[in-house]
Amino acid sequence: MGLFISTMLSSLLLLLLLSQLFLSFTSCLASTPAVILPLKTQVLPSGSVPRPSSKLSFHHNVSLTVSLTVGSPPQTVTMVLDTGSELSWLHCKKAPNLHSVFDPLRSSSYSPIPCTSPTCRTRTRDFSVPVSCDQKKLCHAIISYADASSIEGNLASDTFRIGNSPMPATIFGCMDSGFSSNSDEDSKTTGLIGMNRGSLSFVTQMGLQKFSYCISGQDSSGILLFGESSFSWLKALKYTPLVQISTPLPYFDRVAYTVQLEGIKVANSMLQLPKSLYAPDHTGAGQTMVDSGTQFTFLLGPVYTALKNEFVRQTKASLKVLEDSNFVFQGAMDLCYRVPLTSRTLPPLPTVTLMFRGAEMSVSAERLMYRVPGEIRGSDSVYCFTFGNSELLGVESYIIGHHHQQNVWMEFDLARSRVGFAEVRCDLAGQRLGVGV
Repeated sequence: MGLFISTMLSSLLLLLLLSQLFLSFTSCLASTPAVILPLKTQVLPSGSVPRPSSKLSFHHNVSLTVSLTVGSPPQTVTMVLDTGSELSWLHCKKAPNLHSVFDPLRSSSYSPIPCTSPTCRTRTRDFSVPVSCDQKKLCHAIISYADASSIEGNLASDTFRIGNSPMPATIFGCMDSGFSSNSDEDSKTTGLIGMNRGSLSFVTQMGLQKFSYCISGQDSSGILLFGESSFSWLKALKYTPLVQISTPLPYFDRVAYTVQLEGIKVANSMLQLPKSLYAPDHTGAGQTMVDSGTQFTFLLGPVYTALKNEFVRQTKASLKVLEDSNFVFQGAMDLCYRVPLTSRTLPPLPTVTLMFRGAEMSVSAERLMYRVPGEIRGSDSVYCFTFGNSELLGVESYIIGHHHQQNVWMEFDLARSRVGFAEVRCDLAGQRLGVGV
């Protein structure tokens, strides 16, 4: 009996010691100054980083990337920033013409996750494909994509570094097969950093209470900031609360950054639609997600149609619609225009305002139109309206993409369950913070 009590006391002491170490680590992380990293806008001419089947079923051609170091000794990796995904992953297999890979054999701190681990058994419940046990009894994950391709490998842990701060035992996917067919993309990125609210996301594992990013244009570095962002030169942020539904619903992503869209204006004209169209229904369809891994913004059919019609009405005197029913950009953007190649600027455009609960986001000027690379009609280039119809993609959600977040300071406040934003020149913000200079 005495031996049993002694063993129990030893176990409790070990548990208390581990708890204190974890609390000390997260407290240290919370108390350190904000860590600021450059955020790059990467153009991928012929494709994109593939998205899980629960995401948008198309290949966008611009993504946001950030560079970190992983392993011991540190290896530099370039990862796509994705607030719409949970599991971070790295390419871990050498392949021809694939230089941006992480080599686990070179890292003394790399450790694969066994399939008997609680991490494998309980923290992967939100994965679209259940994890399995491979021949080596390691936790094996498959991430499926909408184009029927997939990427797979083992869950593992290693030391990630944010700036000079090491984050030991960070769980990620070490993917060794099923790479994208896009060689341009694979040669530039090492993987993806999942930033949603899932239990295995980078944000959750790091114990981060707040992070921000500021997306600049293609020629300038943006900012990714972990920690507080109280700067005198930054306008007061307007906040909208995160929407949380505890009951599992088939079409509702519970770990996404979901906000409540309540209306849309074009210039001073409010779309005359019932508010119920913007709210999730009993199945969860109709949620509004802020997603840095999606390029453009997508709306459910009735709202998209109303916005499209109003934008056409207000611009019919200054823009020439592309009359080609066979051309739908990225599978969901069917409002496009012909603009003379000789035109250096677009004509004045009405501002589109997204009205969220407690805050508004204005989309104007160059963020409303996107020049389609390589698309020429006679002496005209082709520009498309940067809102699309999510139902054409088989997606039952509103998704706010990163194109409409350009030159907007985006703050994700997990402690207070809210998202804040304010307009700012992100290139100038980067210069003030010593990023990209």
